Amino acid sequence: RLAGKCLQRIRNMNCTAVLKKHVYSMDTVQEEQILQPLWNFMRNQHDWLTSPFFPVLFSFVVYMSFCLPFITLDLLTIKLPYLRKYKIQSQSNPTAEMMAACLVQTVYNHIVFIFPVTVAHWYWRPMNFPPTAPELREVIFDVIGCLLLFDMQYFIWHLLHHKIPWLYKTFHKAHHKYTATFALTTEHSSAWETLSLGFFAAINPMLLKCHPLTETIFFIVNIWLSVEDHSGYDFPWSIHRLVPFGLYGGAPHHDLHHMKFRSNYAPYFTHWDKLFGTFAQLNAK
Repeated sequence: RLAGKCLQRIRNMNCTAVLKKHVYSMDTVQEEQILQPLWNFMRNQHDWLTSPFFPVLFSFVVYMSFCLPFITLDLLTIKLPYLRKYKIQSQSNPTAEMMAACLVQTVYNHIVFIFPVTVAHWYWRPMNFPPTAPELREVIFDVIGCLLLFDMQYFIWHLLHHKIPWLYKTFHKAHHKYTATFALTTEHSSAWETLSLGFFAAINPMLLKCHPLTETIFFIVNIWLSVEDHSGYDFPWSIHRLVPFGLYGGAPHHDLHHMKFRSNYAPYFTHWDKLFGTFAQLNAK
């Protein structure tokens, strides 16, 4: 009897293990299936995605698409003062000439500097198209990892370009032309700054060995966060209000950097500035 009970328990344990393994595998399949249609769509655009013109056009179109809502808001606040309560520096508003100057600089940088570099990247590292999409949790973790790496890299780069006068005057001063940020100031920068940040964004998915779909999602998220950082607006639904414990600085964090120059060097998160004593906050309105 004792032997029979032991055998029965072993059978039950084996069944439970098989069931758990089956459930886990089903969950994995479901996660893969969530992103598989999107990845299949992208793979069907193979000719376009492997074009040497795609990276620079993708970068510019995504950037302008994210800027457009804030450009519209900047124009509306002139006639709708109610919207000004969401502006961080409510007394300032970009003019059409300021926006045009930033746009010209962005187009120039994309054509003269970004395009040749992306063609070289396209030649030396062609995009691959594995048959299966990544799991959703893998995408989330990898994107967060890429953002944390980018945040650290840019913090170091940014701090050096403020602490060393020659670096600031030669390379970074152009980005500080406007002390009140607006969306189009995001990419108003020198060629060196544009290429440096582009290098950080490109190398991190390679370091983490991300799936091409994850890499694309990271690029989109990174552009959005950069634009929101420079938008000059603080909404109830802004990302820094959604991330708990003050871990994410957002637009107020970076806007203060443009106003004061000597604090808040990290682009997104706050931990580096807090560790190095360069963290500052806006006073309550």
